[in-house]
Amino acid sequence: MEKWKILFTSESVSEGHPDKVCDQVADAILDACLKEDPMSRVACECFTTSDYLLIGGEITTKAKLNYEKIAREVLLDIGYDKDEYGFNGNTCKIENKIKCQSPDIAQGVDNERMEDIGAGDQGMMFGYASTETENYMPLPIVLAHKLVRSATLLRKEGKFKGSRPDMKAQVTIDYTDGIRIDTILMSCQHDENISFEEFKRFIHEEIMIPVAKSFHLNTDFNYLINPTGRFVLGGPAGDTGLTGRKIIVDTYGGRACSGGGAFSGKDPSKVDRSGSYAARYVAKNLVAAGLAKRLQVQISYAIGVSKPISIAVDTFGTGKIADSKILTIIHELFDLRPGKIIEKFSLTKPTFAYRDLSNYGHFGRPDVDCPWEKLDQVNNILALVKKL
Repeated sequence: MEKWKILFTSESVSEGHPDKVCDQVADAILDACLKEDPMSRVACECFTTSDYLLIGGEITTKAKLNYEKIAREVLLDIGYDKDEYGFNGNTCKIENKIKCQSPDIAQGVDNERMEDIGAGDQGMMFGYASTETENYMPLPIVLAHKLVRSATLLRKEGKFKGSRPDMKAQVTIDYTDGIRIDTILMSCQHDENISFEEFKRFIHEEIMIPVAKSFHLNTDFNYLINPTGRFVLGGPAGDTGLTGRKIIVDTYGGRACSGGGAFSGKDPSKVDRSGSYAARYVAKNLVAAGLAKRLQVQISYAIGVSKPISIAVDTFGTGKIADSKILTIIHELFDLRPGKIIEKFSLTKPTFAYRDLSNYGHFGRPDVDCPWEKLDQVNNILALVKKL
């Protein structure tokens, strides 16, 4: 019988991808709201198509904002500044359909005492960590993110000739005998009149190979570049975009479960965001403490209720102690009430911009000061393990 390889694949997309355009606008609006009013309640959604952007959702804030101006600044920063792209941030139509948050939701969330703030909605969130990489993230998604980040940086520096903002990368890792790259796929939007062979050569030699080498991985991988042979029409002109449609790209590349709730455009009272950050924090500290090589944490909430309904853990057979003991550690050391999460990570007065997280993942980001990535509970975990 033929021996099949053990493969796993993850993908990432660039900031010019239509869905990510929407995520960035929504998060830029969130940043602007929180800057003027840290208690803003924001649930912002965007939709985009050819030369059109719709901003909607529910926002209650004391901030006085020009939503259209914020959106245009984001679009131009991404690189959508030419009519030939079919989407020009200078001139595209922008429609504002924002309304106030429902009072039925507000009564369950608003509270003078942070510890009593209720969850902004029901739902379950997942956090994951693995020893596979230095930042405790799955290797395929980390590689995919770095490919599109590198390509975008080279485009903005003017070194990636003929490229346009919309790009995607997909990485397949072979785990059959050790770890090696099996296949890299990249699709990069480009100008009409380019040398396609030179374009492909640049992607392979100046993006794919350097990224593989940066992880000390093999460079003899299979590769595919713009498999259809043409990718001129892209971005919102080539495909509609929606906020929150890339939740697997935003998290663990499919290596862990997904709660189904998106992050972008939501203030931290929404546990889709804050609960997911806390779950990552818990998982990463537990793995860094050596309790497992792979670990997933699930947290579930009810709207208006501060304490989680449930906490679950899965070590995928790699645990060094019983899962029941790991659960004891979580309950002892981690306060997972939304208000306490917001306080611990300063999510209403962040040291980072939420827009910076809307591209290239919310976890394992050495370039962004993410407090949920800190390993400040490892010693406490190890001390508690000795008592169990």
